[in-house]
Amino acid sequence: MQKNVEKMIINYSPNFNLKKRDKNKIKYLIYHYTGMKNDKSAIKKLTSTNSNVSCHYYITASGNLIRMVPDLYIAWHAGKSHWRNHESLNYNSIGIEISNPGHEHGYKNFNHNQVKSLIKISKFIIKKYKINKKNILGHSDIAPLRKIDPGEKFPWKLLYKNKIGIWHNINSRKIKTFRGKISESNLIKFINNLKKIGYRIEYSKSNELKKLIKIFQMRFRPELIDGKLDLECYMIAKSLVNLK
Repeated sequence: MQKNVEKMIINYSPNFNLKKRDKNKIKYLIYHYTGMKNDKSAIKKLTSTNSNVSCHYYITASGNLIRMVPDLYIAWHAGKSHWRNHESLNYNSIGIEISNPGHEHGYKNFNHNQVKSLIKISKFIIKKYKINKKNILGHSDIAPLRKIDPGEKFPWKLLYKNKIGIWHNINSRKIKTFRGKISESNLIKFINNLKKIGYRIEYSKSNELKKLIKIFQMRFRPELIDGKLDLECYMIAKSLVNLK
């Protein structure tokens, strides 16, 4: 794996903090999609001094890996963000951008070569910085009112099978009324469970809560994304809280 990382393409972005950080500060791995039509436009944006955005690693449409910011420098990929007790997760994370047109330009599945490259670089980063599996996140997890990437087609379950990140143990077929309504008391429990997982819950408006539920569904129940809290979502969140 070390050899594969050393062979990656180098295309440095000027968009990073000049001061190095201690490697012990790196606690999170955050995935994004580019949301742009092609590699050329995405790379141009990520390396432009006018964009104020960057990432540590970029995976092209063909699965090639590009290093854009060295790990010990803070890249500008997370923006205004929260997870557990951390804010502005740029300071504590490695950001990986994966080429995909996103929801605005014809969102599509991440291809085999991209996923293969993603698994390799993720395992390398996780091992090098001892990143907890619960701290492997999507941009939408840490900024649910602003972002929806990497979206419902991102292969979270496959990554989990490769020992990357988390997944739940709920079998929908075993829940008789798994998409029925739940009580108000269970809604409160669900929100509390999201807090325990790490989501920042400050949303008093119903449309904001609906958006947060959609973000949760995109990641953990992509078969149905409707923003409605049902028993299945409730059970999924409960099982994630109980993960060791």
